Formats: sequence, structure tokens, C-alpha cells
Amino acid sequence: MAEHSHSHWHGGDLARQTASRLVLSLGLTLAFVVVEAVAGFCANSLALLSDAGHNLTDVIALALSWYAVRLSTQPANSSKTFGYHRAGILVALVNSTTLAVVSLGILYEAYRRFASPAEVRSGILIGAASAAFLVNAGTAFLVHRNSRHDLNLRSVFLHLMGDVASALGAALAGVAIALTGLAWFDPLASVFISLLILWNAWGILRETVDILLESTPRDIDMSQMVRDLLTVEGVSGVHDLHVWSVTQSLRALSAHVVTADISTRDATAIQRRIHELMRHKYGIVHATVQLECVGCDPDALYCDLNDPRHHHDE
Repeated sequence: MAEHSHSHWHGGDLARQTASRLVLSLGLTLAFVVVEAVAGFCANSLALLSDAGHNLTDVIALALSWYAVRLSTQPANSSKTFGYHRAGILVALVNSTTLAVVSLGILYEAYRRFASPAEVRSGILIGAASAAFLVNAGTAFLVHRNSRHDLNLRSVFLHLMGDVASALGAALAGVAIALTGLAWFDPLASVFISLLILWNAWGILRETVDILLESTPRDIDMSQMVRDLLTVEGVSGVHDLHVWSVTQSLRALSAHVVTADISTRDATAIQRRIHELMRHKYGIVHATVQLECVGCDPDALYCDLNDPRHHHDE
């Protein structure tokens, strides 16, 4: 006997609000990319140009995230039985990869600037970087809401916060150049900016790959979960246990649970208790629990899909 339990999100209004915030952030960022790029060329500042380049990737990231938010509201169908929730994960993967590529490019250009320092007009650098700081902080604030539990939005938020740090670093570099006349402060700021971007990109990339590989969420202790399941009244064994993430905040579980030879009513009560445990303690709202009598193989805790017993002749 198997039972399936899940909760549907009624987030249409929230998705529309998020999409509106993303569109506003996209417009502000796109307008400022042009201003900052012109200022970077006029000031001959790598820090400003690298920040403008990072801002340009933010425009792409915001556009992709907006599309993913819109797509995720589409209902499930026969070809997409989980709906389009993972569209945001794919966007997060693209965004994090873009961040890594941009940071490596900035590092290379900074190396060239250290080898051949160029004169930097500190006044333009300070003014443009200060304006960039305000614009980036404002756009980051717009998308911060719900970013903690949405990997798509978090990847965009980290994009924007990287720009906040980039702008601050560029402004400080401008001040240092104005006070000392040392132009190498400009590529030095770019090095710190690129390392910060790379660090943030790695965190997002690692999490998206875990989700796409259907790894067990890092905050779930499977041994403790098994012990918890065995405390449920009527449960005598657990096997073929799988826990994975559809998105960062939507988790799923499937398991075979061994019980005594009991009535359908008692079996339903056991399944209900398991669903309550998974939802309240582990945040798993999409669970499929198959009850089996003694005689199955309770020692195979994790199903091996390479086992010949899982392959059937047609």
C-alpha cells in the first residue's frame, strides 16, 4: 500500500510581486551599466569597467530570473509532472557559472594592469563608484525578499551584492589613488572584487549541482531520519529511502516502510504519522510512503538502481 502526500503552493500573487521587483531592478541596472561604462572609459579605471561588466551580467541574470519566476507558476502537466520549479535551479546554475567566468576575466585583466600600470582619474572613479554603490544597494534590496529560500533569487541577490562590494571597493580605490597617486590601487581593488564574486559563485554552483544530482540536502541527517521513522508507532523497518530537493525549498521523500500485517485503516494512520513527522521536523511536504509486510529486504536502506533486481525484462 502506498500513499502520496504533498502541498501545492498558491504563490501567484507572490510570484507577480517578485517578477515586478525583478523588472524594476533590471531597468535600473541596465541604465546604470551604460553610465558606469562611459565613466570607466573616461577615468581609465579597470575597477569601474569590471564593475560595469559585472553589472551587465546582472542584467542577464535578472532577465533569466524573471523568466524563471514566471515559468515556475505554470501548472504541472503530463510531460512536466513536477511543474517548472527547477527552471529557477537552471537559472541559478547559469548565473553562478557566469559569475565565475567574469571573476576570472577580471583577475586576468588586473594582472595585466599590475604589469603595466595606467593613469587613473580618481575623481571620476570616486563619483561613479559612489553612484554605483547606491544603485546596486537599491536593486539588491528589491530582490532580497524571499531570496533566502529561493536559489534562483539568491543567485541574483548575490550578483547584486557582489556589485555593491565592487562599487565600494572601486570608491575606496579612488580615494587611495587621490591620496597617494598610486594607480595600482585600482587593479588591487579589482582583485578583491573578483575573489569575492568567485567565492559567492562557488557557493551557489555547489548547491545547484547538488539539487540537479538529487543529492540529499546537506542539513538532513539520514541516520537520524531513520531513527525517527523507527519511533513511529507500527513501523518496524525502513528501506529504499530517498530524500532529494526539487528546488531549494521544495523537498521530496520516498520510502518503503515495513509494518505488521495490519488493516488498511491502521496502515493509513501510520502513513499519516510519518507525513506529519516529515513535514514538521524535516520540512518535507512531498512524501511517498509505501507500506510493506515483513518479508521484504529491510537491510537495503538505500536503493541501488544498478542492482539487477531493479531491472525487468520487457
